[in-house]
Amino acid sequence: MSDSSKTALICGVSGQDGAYLAQLLLARGYTVHGASRDAQAISFGNLRKLGLLDSVRLESLNISDFRSVLQALRRVRPDEVYNLAGQSSVALSFEQPVETLESISVGTLNLLEAIRFTERPIRFYNAGSGECFGDTREPADESTAFRPRSPYAVAKSAAHWEVANYADAYGLFACTGILFNHESPLRPERFVTRKIVAAACRISRGSGERLSLGDLSVQRDWGWAPEYVEAMWMMLQQDAPATYVIATGESHTLEQFVARAFAEVGLGWTEYVDIDQRLFRPADITFASANPSLARQRLGWWARAKMPDVVRMMMKAELGESAD
Repeated sequence: MSDSSKTALICGVSGQDGAYLAQLLLARGYTVHGASRDAQAISFGNLRKLGLLDSVRLESLNISDFRSVLQALRRVRPDEVYNLAGQSSVALSFEQPVETLESISVGTLNLLEAIRFTERPIRFYNAGSGECFGDTREPADESTAFRPRSPYAVAKSAAHWEVANYADAYGLFACTGILFNHESPLRPERFVTRKIVAAACRISRGSGERLSLGDLSVQRDWGWAPEYVEAMWMMLQQDAPATYVIATGESHTLEQFVARAFAEVGLGWTEYVDIDQRLFRPADITFASANPSLARQRLGWWARAKMPDVVRMMMKAELGESAD
């Protein structure tokens, strides 16, 4: 089947990854349906920013409601389903653990069971997370054990094993991409990377504010979101489903991210940043490191943009410049 005759359903199309994935699939000739809990009430600001709002067919779908999921699958009749929905903030998951668990693990289970009910050859992608690994002493790959340290990571771990179980037990083409941190200008400011970038730009323009942050010693693997959605699509084009770690393979401290952002506007970060103990999480990952070699070997995918590139492109977008 050619891409131009395929139909995709993106659950969570209003988020960062959903919008970039819609852009990718539309460019490949797909008919794209984008689902959100209430399509009539959401502004779909990210789709608007990318100029895609009129090109995506919007659907109301609550993945926590099995009937809603089944009706949407029967109505849309997708060839591919991408599950990017659910509560997406690690920090917020400590405040809303039940909502996080239900929206991610129950939502994923509903999608898998509904796909099984339709008895159609739907290919299913599930958005996993590098948070599932917890602290990584060695770069984590597809065989590394999960040690989740947040309600978000617990929920993502459960969803991962649901997908593996349905692929094994029922022969579904269902796979999980274990994505490490990936950023873009579409991130809301509740994510620390966008919070840093936005504050640095305002300070450079004379806002006079100070930036409050938590633990700057934590290390993460930061990549560029538009590249990561390419890996999602590639996973569903393979002969058989498999789990893939998606990352740059390079880790940096949050302090390095902050320093790079302020350096982009010619400022020294230490003059403008305060450490706020209230922003420290009850449990956090000190060091996150990934080994994405399988994705390069099997998918031909690797991250071209590394942390300094990510910061530069986010800063340019925030300042209204062209991010090449």
